[in-house]
Amino acid sequence: MEKSGNPPPYVWGNAHTMQPPPAAPPSYSQAVGGVGPSSPYTPLYPPTSGPAIVTTVVPVGPQPTHMICPSCHSEMNTDTQTKPGLIAYVCGAIIFALGGFLGCCLIPCCIDSCMDVHHKCPNCGAYLGRYRR
Repeated sequence: MEKSGNPPPYVWGNAHTMQPPPAAPPSYSQAVGGVGPSSPYTPLYPPTSGPAIVTTVVPVGPQPTHMICPSCHSEMNTDTQTKPGLIAYVCGAIIFALGGFLGCCLIPCCIDSCMDVHHKCPNCGAYLGRYRR
């Protein structure tokens, strides 16, 4: 058995038929159809050729807000409803921990400044937002 200093010749593809090796697989963007990465600012749908619809976010506060409903497109003042928020629950837990367990811990649920305000459309009933304290 004789060893030579040269490596064996490179045989590419199928050694029996002498065909070239298969092509490399497609890149990720070619495989998924050229869809790039998305972000919160990337539109999910391609732009249409029709008129553009522009929506604006109206900040809601503790009082009814005058706005146009994005659901039924009517101009109205929102209906408001107060519900206990995080501050009411935290204050109630603190009062309970300090010994106010005979109902005094429920006092923050009756104070308007501890309540969240939920806004709805009076025409269609669509939920429009929440003002958190």
